[in-house]
Amino acid sequence: MVGWAFLAPNLVLMIGFLFVPIVLAVQLSFQETRGFGDPQWVGLANYRTMVEDPDFWRSLANTILFTAVTVPIELAAGLGLAVLMNSALPARGLLRTLLVLPMVVSGVASAMIAVILFYESNGLVNKVLETLGLDRVGWQSEGAPAMVSVILVAIWLRLGFNMVIYLAGLQSIEPELYEAARIDGASRWQQLRSITVPLLGPSTFFLLIMNVIASFQVFDVIFVMTGGGPSGATSVLVTYAYRNGFQIREQGYGAALGIVILLITLVFTFVQWRTSRTRDLAG
Repeated sequence: MVGWAFLAPNLVLMIGFLFVPIVLAVQLSFQETRGFGDPQWVGLANYRTMVEDPDFWRSLANTILFTAVTVPIELAAGLGLAVLMNSALPARGLLRTLLVLPMVVSGVASAMIAVILFYESNGLVNKVLETLGLDRVGWQSEGAPAMVSVILVAIWLRLGFNMVIYLAGLQSIEPELYEAARIDGASRWQQLRSITVPLLGPSTFFLLIMNVIASFQVFDVIFVMTGGGPSGATSVLVTYAYRNGFQIREQGYGAALGIVILLITLVFTFVQWRTSRTRDLAG
């Protein structure tokens, strides 16, 4: 009873702010409504519409592209920074703080800073390009540059998290392993390839799953920087669901999109949970 008493506040909050909204969203996904009048039950019509909707497939393709580009770079750059920050560097504490700082700033605030940096007419990035003798880039008006800009900002925002997890993993590796490798004549690259990378396997898998989930849930950066434009070039699943649910007010269709995103996220969460559980039981 004492245990349930401690759990009760959290359970009440989870039921009220997580499980009940999910159930209502599932119900709404089988209805047609614009928020006014009585909703009409349409069964699987919203899901059939989704299958035939080219904008949905474009948003899904953009989400997969965004994930395929950002996740490998975030993992590799996070590992590189962790190795660097784990070595003897001057002002190492300050550098670590600067790298982690984007984690404590809200995504909207960071995206607003990015808008100023990538502004086409007088943004800092285009001014630097002009100084180097290069042409201005249409960061907001051209599809490919717009996607590049949101990818760069997303990577910048997540680098600190990846570095912290890898840094914790690095500090759990026994220094004697590196000492023995050096005695055997192993170079730094061989130590990284044969000791660091294999022993950081659990951290890498955890970050892989977390980064994929975060990529499928990305919203604030893209919504603030491009709004999903130009012409849907940066539209991802979450921004497309928001557009349908709150701008076009096709709330049933928007809820159906949200349920699809939830299911995709649950698949990756289940994989991460099963892997962690298997590892804990093996330990």
